[in-house]
Amino acid sequence: MLAGTITAAPADRTIDLPYSYLHTQSWTRATNVITRSDLQRWRRDADYSGREVTRRLPDVRGLAHRPTSDERRQFAAAGTKTTRYVSGDLEPYLPEPLPTDPAELASALAPYELAGEPAYPRMLVHGVIGVATSQYLDRAQRAATLRVLADVPTIGYQGERTDLAGRTGLGFTVSADNSQTQLIIHPSTGEVLSAHEQVHGAKPGLFSYVLILERGHTTTDTRTLSGRP
Repeated sequence: MLAGTITAAPADRTIDLPYSYLHTQSWTRATNVITRSDLQRWRRDADYSGREVTRRLPDVRGLAHRPTSDERRQFAAAGTKTTRYVSGDLEPYLPEPLPTDPAELASALAPYELAGEPAYPRMLVHGVIGVATSQYLDRAQRAATLRVLADVPTIGYQGERTDLAGRTGLGFTVSADNSQTQLIIHPSTGEVLSAHEQVHGAKPGLFSYVLILERGHTTTDTRTLSGRP
């Protein structure tokens, strides 16, 4: 079982630094368009203050859009918007510290009372993605999220898959509630590398695609793990 074999991630060594750092790129449905964003977020863990730097590409009309690697390169030339947050304004997806008991974590991600609903597997997967794109998960917390995913009734293993950033990991799909979500997970560290959801039904097409490019901790709200701005 993957959860029992994962190793430490390089960024686990930064966990004592004051700022949680996250860098994502995302394509997200907004009614009849797809928004495209590059986000860098620094959260001061002591008081939930911080800073975000956002780059946006023009929205794409329609819902059949497929993100490309060329779009990723375009983010570098996009204008930036900086937003600063005072104490308490940049809260994580779930309160810290995250539970490492899988049952407790699953209950925090999606109410157990809804376990019989068709949408429940989708809710759990959305919760896992929400946590992974909001806060840093240490090795034990990553293992807990993998155990939550392993218990999702409709999950299937795809073998090796490569995301839009060219990273190869283990592919898993969850089909529920007229949607299919693909997660690509780092085979050694258990980190979520990317998540891609397509929906069916009345308005089929892309629902969301997110790449988690960097995560860890930094000394200030201007430093990155790679050293690049």
